[in-house]
Amino acid sequence: MAEDSPTRFYLDKQNAKWKGVCAGIADYTGIDPLWVRLGTAAMVFIAQQWWIIIAYMVVAWVTPRKPIGLYNNRDEEKFWQGVRSNPKRTTAEVRSKFRELDRRLADIELHYTSRNTQLAKEIDSLR
Repeated sequence: MAEDSPTRFYLDKQNAKWKGVCAGIADYTGIDPLWVRLGTAAMVFIAQQWWIIIAYMVVAWVTPRKPIGLYNNRDEEKFWQGVRSNPKRTTAEVRSKFRELDRRLADIELHYTSRNTQLAKEIDSLR
């Protein structure tokens, strides 16, 4: 069995109303499940796209269930939804966060390695 991947499409049985396909689509895309369900119902009944029922059943049959505990928290879930929707944007966001951390660490290093007489006195008093 393959390792559980946060970038894979799963049936979301925890938030399912029937088989979990619409909840899985909602989880995968980050869209509210209500809108996915309403869109599916509108396609079937208003647009009379009856093949969607067959497609729904096939997807429910072949797609694995979402593993419990796939995401550690809500922020991680939002991150992976962003990765699935636009991987380049997400890597840019991660790169930006690392740049910000690097800048902050450089500021801390500059503060502690610069000529700080008060800090030097405190260190000498500890000796």
